[in-house]
Amino acid sequence: MKFKRVMAAAASAVMGAGLLAGCGSSASTTTSGASGSSTAAASASASTSGSSSSASGSTSMTFTWWGNQTRNEQTQNAITEYEAENPGVTIDGQFSQWSDYWQKLATNSAGGSLPDVMQMDYQYITQYANSGLLLDLSSYVSDGTLDSSKWDSNMVTAGTIDGKFVAVCAGMNAPALIYNKDVTDAAGVTIKDNMTLDEFVQVCKTIKEKTGYRTDCAYGTSLGLIEYMLRGDGVQMFGDGKLNVTADQLAKYYQFYADGMSDGWMIQPGVYAEISIGSVEQSPMVYGSDPDNMSWCTLSWSNQYVSYLNAANGKTLGITTWPSNDPAKSQYVKPGQFFSVSANAKDPEAAVKFVNWLINSEKANDYLKGERGIPINSEIADYVKGQLSENEVKVYDFVYDVVIPNSSAINPPYPDGYSEVDKNLNSMLEQVAYGAVTPQDAAQQVVTQGNASLAAKAS
Repeated sequence: MKFKRVMAAAASAVMGAGLLAGCGSSASTTTSGASGSSTAAASASASTSGSSSSASGSTSMTFTWWGNQTRNEQTQNAITEYEAENPGVTIDGQFSQWSDYWQKLATNSAGGSLPDVMQMDYQYITQYANSGLLLDLSSYVSDGTLDSSKWDSNMVTAGTIDGKFVAVCAGMNAPALIYNKDVTDAAGVTIKDNMTLDEFVQVCKTIKEKTGYRTDCAYGTSLGLIEYMLRGDGVQMFGDGKLNVTADQLAKYYQFYADGMSDGWMIQPGVYAEISIGSVEQSPMVYGSDPDNMSWCTLSWSNQYVSYLNAANGKTLGITTWPSNDPAKSQYVKPGQFFSVSANAKDPEAAVKFVNWLINSEKANDYLKGERGIPINSEIADYVKGQLSENEVKVYDFVYDVVIPNSSAINPPYPDGYSEVDKNLNSMLEQVAYGAVTPQDAAQQVVTQGNASLAAKAS
């Protein structure tokens, strides 16, 4: 399937009415690009080649990202290539794990020293944009420095907050349950797409009984799964400066976790005290030697499938959808990550040209290989797919053939102040896992404290 033909459909699934209203701009399902794309198209050759026009004189910049060792190596190699193509440009690439990354970025923003180019996430974009920390890229699109001619205009909308284009989508992805097929085969279990929660629980019980492997269900990173499960019940978690979810609705998630603990198929919380939560290399699916402390699956993202393959030491991995009471309501595609430029970048034009090269250059994507998600440039998406292994192509086929035909519009970006809700969700999950608080009491605390923190941010 050619990506030029399906890009509009994919982006239409990503950008729903709620997001468009939140961004305050209209959208099109064509691939005409953003405003000023005719100018951008005219300069496409120069802007995608990484030409030395970005390196008049001597320019240095800092570029930061989170991720895993695969992403780190690929991105560092791309930086080396860009520096070779642009004499005089020096890029200090800095890599962190997920939790460390956001702590460092918060510290840097408080000190007025954000990196020139930074990887940005959908859940944080509103907070950083509303604080005036991200450069508005609109003029660079208009003058062709940032070439959007091969993008769907909805991808520009994805990075637009209150009329300012502040983030370039680095790739599309979708929630993905990545699983150890060697274990499921040993258990005699066939994993199907679009499992309901009841079907998933039965699979977990069977695998534990037959193989001893337990299940990892986003411990410590629970917001995405909770939001996904609520979508299956027709509930959007955030809205109008408050939580839309009730304690009774939220308690069902905590009860799901408590049941998994008491029934024995969920990984026990003590395992997570010994590993870095969110690290691919230390995921219970690939790390450890005792099945009792390991998982047969991980609830992750489609773009991380390749990284799990690299970390899995020869294991055969499969990919499917997260479980939900109504998969079609729950599933969505989203901007995997963004690239943003600091509002106080030392040389903003040079920073924008580097971002343009990362998104639009074949040479850059010889190194990046769509690891951050399916490229938003339709020609680059086709180019990258043509170089991928059979296993890597599974990610493309999963997003386009499994998720998009059976999905709904993504929720709007999280509101400013959501981080306190996220912190409380995980804190209460830990207490539920240890039996220190009931699911209902945990849910009530999250709703009460969450509404208070969101109201404080809105005032």
